[in-house]
Amino acid sequence: MAWLSRGALLALAAALALPALALAASWLQWDAAALDVLRQMAQSVLPDYLLTTLLLCVSVALAVALIGTGCAAMVTLFEFPGRRVAEWALLLPLAMPAYVVAYAYTDFLQFSGPLQNGLRASFGLSGRVFPEVRSLGGAVWVFSFTLYPYVYLLARTALTERAGQLMEAARLLGAPLSRRIREVALPLARPAVVAGVALALMETLADFGVASYFGIQTFTAGIYKAWLVMDNRLAAAQLATLLLAGVGLLLWLERRSQRRLRFASQRSLRSGGSEGRPARLRGRAVALAWLICGLPVLAGFVLPVLFMLRPLLDSWAELPWTSFLQWSRNSLWLAGLSALLATGVALALGHAQRRRADRLTQGVVQVVGLGYAVPGAVVVVGLLLPVGWAQARWPDSSLGYWITATALGLIWAYLVRFSAVALQSVQSGYARIPVTLDDSARMLGHGSWGLWRRVHWPLLSRSTAAALLLVFVDVMKELPATLVLRPFDSDTLAVVTYQLARDERLGEAALPALVLVLVGLIPVVMLSRTLRREA
Repeated sequence: MAWLSRGALLALAAALALPALALAASWLQWDAAALDVLRQMAQSVLPDYLLTTLLLCVSVALAVALIGTGCAAMVTLFEFPGRRVAEWALLLPLAMPAYVVAYAYTDFLQFSGPLQNGLRASFGLSGRVFPEVRSLGGAVWVFSFTLYPYVYLLARTALTERAGQLMEAARLLGAPLSRRIREVALPLARPAVVAGVALALMETLADFGVASYFGIQTFTAGIYKAWLVMDNRLAAAQLATLLLAGVGLLLWLERRSQRRLRFASQRSLRSGGSEGRPARLRGRAVALAWLICGLPVLAGFVLPVLFMLRPLLDSWAELPWTSFLQWSRNSLWLAGLSALLATGVALALGHAQRRRADRLTQGVVQVVGLGYAVPGAVVVVGLLLPVGWAQARWPDSSLGYWITATALGLIWAYLVRFSAVALQSVQSGYARIPVTLDDSARMLGHGSWGLWRRVHWPLLSRSTAAALLLVFVDVMKELPATLVLRPFDSDTLAVVTYQLARDERLGEAALPALVLVLVGLIPVVMLSRTLRREA
């Protein structure tokens, strides 16, 4: 396996950076119709899109920071019965796609749902008992309890690695527990919390399923409206550029916080010493700990699963099993092929970076690493925009057919988004392989292929398996790009879940939704086992 040539590196970078490059180029093409669409949206709906998106992001940021930090502090700084269970149970909402949680809550809590019907029948009430679920507040609830694990994971790691020693030192100096938490633990966890909040906000901005189902006019909804309703690709591309700029700002903030986090971690490792013991809780404090750790799990995982099981069991005899098998096959082969290709790209780039860490290789690695932060709606617009340009210039070209009528465009979009996931796993595997092994292999006469086959691959097998699994799960759950780019009669589990829920056929939607949840549990279980081994 020779390292990638310079031409191959450039071609790979161009293919994966094409969506962003096409969006940037859209500003060089001034079109009267596009300007008219943008002017109309700026005068009517665009301010609402911006305000709604801003309110959603601020609310979600505050909520995930509070929930994630509180849960992380509870399981790292305190000892109470059930703490070990809470450590892994708090990861379960990671398995829940946000749009699935939205469907579950809507089915149970809406005006015609079983809860409100039961309360009206039992207490003789009339009218609405609870506020409308499909609202901005409902979206904040869904995102908060499905995305808080980003903050929880990073804050828990930060507190585990650094807070124990300094908390113990502060205790010996006579500081009470409340002051130790306020002035020692929380400042140490701040970079991790900021990084986790940035990741949660990137997921919020990239969402389409929740915003579309709840009827919330977010910036992503505006992109689809400009494209599909107003039929203007250029206006959609320019709106997508603004969204991409916002996501880029969040990504810069996350990377900056991660660098501060690593610096603090290295500094704490040099300090040595034993970690302080968690404070033991008793009496009412134990009940409070259970409430703090149990509510997020209940709201983000247990209740949505129970809510989906009810309509599933009610409509069990009427479920379209033949169609379900077809949807499953489509999802499995798309996810499997995408995982293989993305992992192959990651292995090739990881090997090239290991053997030749020049500027070109590092630049391509950075381009690939940025892909996961790009929302699916932006990827779709960025891929289809140059296809439209090519068709206008060469009307007889079959490029449009291959991108929109086959799985090629969809696989391309998956690689743009999820190659970064595989690359991160492969890079973590390479980080554990000493460079001295490469030198020894070269001294024994092994070339690039022999080095990879005899030395790297045996040590990378677990990282490669993790990369395959993570990309597989992400592709299974991906909605916006699949919804637009899928070939005719190639619906996936994510797409049919969205379509059936939109048509109020939640009993039929529950089956593919629960399958997606089961698939999402696999990496969560792996992550939980890894954290237990490191504890």
